[in-house]
Amino acid sequence: MALKRMDNVGIVVEDLAETIDFFRELGLELEGRATIEGEWAGRVTGLGDQRVEIAMMRTPDGHSRLELSRFLTPPVVADHRNAPVNALGYLRVMFAVDDIDEMLERLRNRGAQLVGEVVQYKNAYRLCYIRGPGGLLIGLAQELS
Repeated sequence: MALKRMDNVGIVVEDLAETIDFFRELGLELEGRATIEGEWAGRVTGLGDQRVEIAMMRTPDGHSRLELSRFLTPPVVADHRNAPVNALGYLRVMFAVDDIDEMLERLRNRGAQLVGEVVQYKNAYRLCYIRGPGGLLIGLAQELS
C-alpha cells in the first residue's frame, strides 16, 4: 500500500484564538474546532491523560491543512520557537503568496516580525521568514513570473 496523501501539519500554540486569526489573515479557512481528550487520544500520542483544544485550518486551494493545538493537560514541556532555522528537528511552514510585500504589511498588523529580510532567489522567487503569533516561524514565497 502506498502513501495516499499528507493529511496535515501540526503546530502547538499558546493562544489558539490569536493564531487562528493570524492564519485567517494569511488566507487559511477555519474548518473546525474541537477539544480532544480521553484515553484513546493519550494512546495515540503516548502522553496518557491529555486534553487539547485543536483548530483545523485549510489552505485556499483545499489541498493542505494545518492543525493548531493548545495543550491544556499535560503542560507543554519544550519550547523550540527561538531555535535558529538550522536546529535539528526545527519546523517551519512556508506558504506561497501572490504579493509578499502586501502580505507582510497585513501580517505586521497582526504582530508578525520579519526575521531577516526579503530576498530574491534568481528570477524565480522572493522569499522571507517571519515570526508570527507566539514566535512561530513561517515562510512566505512569491513566485516570480
